[in-house]
Amino acid sequence: MNETNIELDVLAVFSHPDDAELTMAGTLIKLKAQGYRTGVLDATRGEMGTRGTPEQRTEEAQAAARVLGLDVRLNLEQPDGHVMVTDETRTALVRVLRTHKPKVLFTSHWDDPHPDHAATARLVREAARLASMRRYDEAAGLAQIPMPMIAHAVYSRLVVPSFVVDISDFLAGKMEAIRAHASQFYRVGVSEPETRISAKDFLAQIEVRARYYGSLIGTVAGEPFYVREALNVDDPVALLMRPMNIYS
Repeated sequence: MNETNIELDVLAVFSHPDDAELTMAGTLIKLKAQGYRTGVLDATRGEMGTRGTPEQRTEEAQAAARVLGLDVRLNLEQPDGHVMVTDETRTALVRVLRTHKPKVLFTSHWDDPHPDHAATARLVREAARLASMRRYDEAAGLAQIPMPMIAHAVYSRLVVPSFVVDISDFLAGKMEAIRAHASQFYRVGVSEPETRISAKDFLAQIEVRARYYGSLIGTVAGEPFYVREALNVDDPVALLMRPMNIYS
């Protein structure tokens, strides 16, 4: 995995080292299989987590990155539990965007109940716009970029997805990438405090969730996303003729 100034097609920006895997690992693996250059930017090291150390979580994130086939995995090094939209954090993210020039950004939804997730969504939207402004942070010497398109991973059942990505062929890879974050999930004989995601049935719930969203489009598994801006569709017939569950 090369962490140079490689230009990316897709950058997933999430708050904690396992967030991208839990929400869109299947999509990232699929995009890589389709030939896109992909990356993940974790906003924090996850140091506020009940289980695992920051060092463990860094190692796990790199192991997951290998499963995902990422070209880049970076960390914005913001304080876990205190992700804020400030001039400093916006500038830090703008510099990442201008360095790697992603065409598409994925992030959490702004209505997510976790304050870090909600703040990260807002941070991404603001930094993406600022990265396109020539005079913003001009002294850093990084050229402006076209504003990337932004898609938000759907968490709440109250949010109707704009689209669902078919990850039927990549569900096993998704679960493997999630399990790379071993410190966070159920393990026999581990005496650390239990959390919601370390419950014995949590990973099974993640797989069931993927199968539910797959059922909405007539496939084995899917991952849902919401896009706030209008989508420019070149071929509506091809789009609407794709297999889907018309009885949902």
